[in-house]
Amino acid sequence: MAALGAVEVAEVSPADDMSSYMYTTPSKDLLEPICSMAFTSPADSEDDSYVMVHPDGKHSTSSPDYFAAICAEVDNLSAGLRTVSLEIHDNPELQYKEFHAHKVLTEYLARQPGWTVTPSAYGLATAFVAVFDSDRKGAVVSFNAEYEGGGGKIKLLNAGAYTNVDISLIAHPGISPDAALVRTAAYFAFKAEYFGKEAHAAARPWEGINALDALITAYNATSVLRQQTEPGDIIQGMITNGGLRPNIIHAYSAGRFVVRSSSRARVEALKTRVFACFEAGATATGARLKLTPGGSYADHVPNHALGRSYEKYFNCLDGDIVEGDLDILRSATSASTDQGDISYAILSIQPSCWIRSEDDTGKQLGGPHTPDFEKAARTEEAHGLAMRVAKALAATAVDVLTRPELLAEVKREFDETKLVDELPRGADHW
Repeated sequence: MAALGAVEVAEVSPADDMSSYMYTTPSKDLLEPICSMAFTSPADSEDDSYVMVHPDGKHSTSSPDYFAAICAEVDNLSAGLRTVSLEIHDNPELQYKEFHAHKVLTEYLARQPGWTVTPSAYGLATAFVAVFDSDRKGAVVSFNAEYEGGGGKIKLLNAGAYTNVDISLIAHPGISPDAALVRTAAYFAFKAEYFGKEAHAAARPWEGINALDALITAYNATSVLRQQTEPGDIIQGMITNGGLRPNIIHAYSAGRFVVRSSSRARVEALKTRVFACFEAGATATGARLKLTPGGSYADHVPNHALGRSYEKYFNCLDGDIVEGDLDILRSATSASTDQGDISYAILSIQPSCWIRSEDDTGKQLGGPHTPDFEKAARTEEAHGLAMRVAKALAATAVDVLTRPELLAEVKREFDETKLVDELPRGADHW
């Protein structure tokens, strides 16, 4: 009953240029379907792609034989995937312009028996969908790529790409310990603009309305607000336009700001307080305020039942993921991802995958989206660690597809624990 996906998740491309991930599914001796698949994920890109795996046949009980077959097939596919991975790494692309990566991956997938590949899917030129469909009823598992910046998964979600998907699996590399139950922060970005009136700053300043003063007032107010915010609340900002010349009362100012917190509901509460800071700037100076929403991501809510399955298989491969609540406490992060929005719609886990980013003395170097991590992600060691993640994620998929009681458990947990939140998916809220 299942085409499964062994997922290799190796970030093998330049940080802040392109993060690349390879996904492979096991072979035809394994529950009939076998295949390979891959995708890329440019950091700070607004593009997305994913692979859906449709089930095959009868329900059966998961057994160690499946896991051995999965591991063997991932090992068989490793060299070819390494070639694809390095091709993407060595030709970095960004922001909906990953045309070379799209070509490399879709051509690779199209060569795999049984897979139907749709390039430029759901209106996104560099997104694609690769499907193995057994034409039998059952659960559907998707393996997502991690596209950061722009919310590509949200666009696919709103376009209906996940309509028939039951489970969404993804993993992300970094320098934090391996974990199964990663929870990310919710995120909201916006642009603030103030419009004032120019005047000569020395001769007749009283005739002007200082838009820069309005922005500085708001900036300082948000800095003061941080003392009274809750743990996990984050306010970030930058001034993008501070005026033209120092001898002019500034008629225009602008900045970009980000609000993060532990949940989507918490971000909404924090936004109210942050917006009041910007309104204070307008009130104090007489400048007109304009706020324009940017991107927004929900927090990622991991499914514990899925996480237990992943942890079991990962630790069988000499992994060291801690159990249950300790795992979720240790792996919580203030980073954000559009996989969070997926986790509000369907069952999801996003395990973290540690890779070594150290100098020759063992000193810790930079994490994701740094030049240090770009180099670390290209190593043979990093590839091998990603393959371990591939095996564990594939085995998790097999568990879901061969054990109806597990599928029922993960769905029951999703129904019982999902947060009550009436906000539209992927929307900007004011």
